[in-house]
Amino acid sequence: MKKTIIAALAVMIAASGTAPALAKPKLTGEAKLAKMLEGREAGKPVSCLPLGSGSDTTVIDKTAIVYRYGNTLYVNRPTNANALDSDDVMVTELRGSSTLCRLDTVKLHDRASHFYEGFVGLQDFVPYRKIASAR
Repeated sequence: MKKTIIAALAVMIAASGTAPALAKPKLTGEAKLAKMLEGREAGKPVSCLPLGSGSDTTVIDKTAIVYRYGNTLYVNRPTNANALDSDDVMVTELRGSSTLCRLDTVKLHDRASHFYEGFVGLQDFVPYRKIASAR
């Protein structure tokens, strides 16, 4: 009976030690951004993007905001980027009428409570385009 209990405990301890090892490691913001930009190269930074023609916006926690315009990804690394949280709702305050520009402010609001969480200030937008494959 003692041998059975000891064997069962040994199996439980071994199993509990391997479970965390099987879990996927959480990627840092920089690692997520690098993965998103794989196969792309940076272009010359621009200070503004036209509103309404972007199809997707992705927040990379504590790192950047990525705007998709067609096949081009524009990466903005705002001031106070450590405040970025993909669970927050972004409210953008524009200084111009039809463009999103450097120095515009993005307020962050908690998705559940809608309380103000802070802000980030936009910087230049760096375009990343897919690298043409050599034939």
